[in-house]
Amino acid sequence: MANSSPNLTHLNERGHLLTEQANPNSQTLDQLSTLELVQLFNQEDYRVLEAIASAETAIAQAIDLTAQCLRQGGRLFYVGAGTSGRLGVLDAAECPPTFCTPPELVQGIIAGGAAALVRSSEDLEDRQEDGAGAIAHRQVTDLDVVVGITAGGTTPFVHGAIQAARQRGAHTIFIACVPQDQFAIEVDVDIRLLVGPEILAGSTRLKAGTVTKLVLNILSTGVMVQLGKVYGNRMVDVAVTNNKLHDRALRMLQDLTDLSRPEAALLLERSGRQVKLALLMHWTGLDAEAGDRLLAQHQGQLRQALDQHSATLKDSSTH
Repeated sequence: MANSSPNLTHLNERGHLLTEQANPNSQTLDQLSTLELVQLFNQEDYRVLEAIASAETAIAQAIDLTAQCLRQGGRLFYVGAGTSGRLGVLDAAECPPTFCTPPELVQGIIAGGAAALVRSSEDLEDRQEDGAGAIAHRQVTDLDVVVGITAGGTTPFVHGAIQAARQRGAHTIFIACVPQDQFAIEVDVDIRLLVGPEILAGSTRLKAGTVTKLVLNILSTGVMVQLGKVYGNRMVDVAVTNNKLHDRALRMLQDLTDLSRPEAALLLERSGRQVKLALLMHWTGLDAEAGDRLLAQHQGQLRQALDQHSATLKDSSTH
């Protein structure tokens, strides 16, 4: 289970976690010209990509674990407070329009609930029991994945959620911007993103927030690739819910086939505005109902469905 407090013997000489330390490169921040300030931010943000590079193996493990659970009917939960919580909610909210996933598949849990998205509620992050309660409320099971996000590693709300999730048999992932020897925790995958002290000491909405956003982008996109939501580099499960997305769907069909725009529009309507199904129908000659069945047999994996159809045709032609 999570430690109740960080190991202070591994903090700096003043007992500060890495995310709370003062950055020596920004000691004269209030004396810099505007251009110098921008250049300093740009220089410090290089640490973000370095941190992700150092955590690549753990991030890949998180993707594989999450995809495996979701294939079996599980759900993905992001849990955080403040900036970390908002980033989790944002990533979860982007999944339905991008990948046409049901809203319950990826969920964001933030200390203080929806109100905390627009109004600071720092005091609520100290309530470990609220984190545990959020997990119980959502009836988390051993099929689910719970990702705890906390820049400094110590947020009680997150630790309450992680502990409750583990007690329920769920798989757990931890994302923090402090080294493991500053704050240890028992989870399935431990991702440490060491971007160093912030330009504005303790303001983890800066580098810590940026690196967290990027890693959540990678995590959710990697999972959706494994779930068959992507063909090549196209979001073939995009929800066609407005004019922009309808235009994107048509352009995708035109780019991947030899169809004119009117032909692509007709195909898209015949498929029920499902780009993946439309492509399968075009490349196989199947109608929408048969295409749906074939995709279902392959858990929505378009490439596998196409390979199976080709193999079936080849086999029937040799008999």
